[in-house]
Amino acid sequence: MGPAGAPPRQAYNRRGGAAMTDERSAVGAGTPELEQLRQELETTRRKLAEAYKMVSIGRLVTGIIHEINTPIGSILSNNEVTLRCLAQMKKLLAGSGAPERVHEILETAASLAAVDKIACERISSVVRSLKTFARVDEGDLRQADLNEILRNTIKLSDCEFRRRVQVHTEFGDLPAIECYPQLLNQVFLNLLVNAGQSIEGEGEVRVRTWRDDACAHVTIADTGHGIKPEDRERIFATGFSTKPLGIGTGLGLAMSREIVVDAHHGEIEFQSEVGVGTTFHVRIPIRQREPAAE
Repeated sequence: MGPAGAPPRQAYNRRGGAAMTDERSAVGAGTPELEQLRQELETTRRKLAEAYKMVSIGRLVTGIIHEINTPIGSILSNNEVTLRCLAQMKKLLAGSGAPERVHEILETAASLAAVDKIACERISSVVRSLKTFARVDEGDLRQADLNEILRNTIKLSDCEFRRRVQVHTEFGDLPAIECYPQLLNQVFLNLLVNAGQSIEGEGEVRVRTWRDDACAHVTIADTGHGIKPEDRERIFATGFSTKPLGIGTGLGLAMSREIVVDAHHGEIEFQSEVGVGTTFHVRIPIRQREPAAE
């Protein structure tokens, strides 16, 4: 229970709740037909996860193009000036130009080259983050740096914020955790994009990580419009969205819940207050449990 006066907490975890009923518990050992059905369901879930990832990447394309085009435009413009400066320098060196003028031109060329370097580094950073998000081998269970996963995802979601939203991070000292990095990329990207879309005008998103003996914890808090009380019970339901048609798919939080709870045996919950904001709390075990014997 939270402190008095705190907004109600909606929790969905592996320990119970009608919203979290695991189909596998109903199937159990079952018959070969039921086992085949379970495998087909798992395959369908994986395909849905891939399809939703493609939808998310598609949504980010416009923002990523903007992020890439701006520094590229700077590079092209500066290179044009640099070429003119170099042409003038050649003339001055070949003629009777004053040494001071040569120095000025060289200073300008050096300054523009420095700006070009920064712009190129920005492009490389965006591309690296996108590659990390889409890596096929990240779909396997392995040890990964949760803080690094979040850093890359924040870079990708930055185009959603358009500099109107300030992202603050407070990363704790986390051990490598056993996880499916590609799936967690999807969870955190969804939560960050949702946070940005919930903020009208300027606002803040705070991302914090820490650990206890068994789990790594992540909270993503925004200063957005909050979730209405009547929507809170359905927020993780497949197909439910508070966003306009064409923006919300109704898959993001449902898929995030399945990734956290079913794939990682973790927990996801939220606290929200209308007009104040929403905080999502994700707990991931540091070590994944061994699969149950069939």
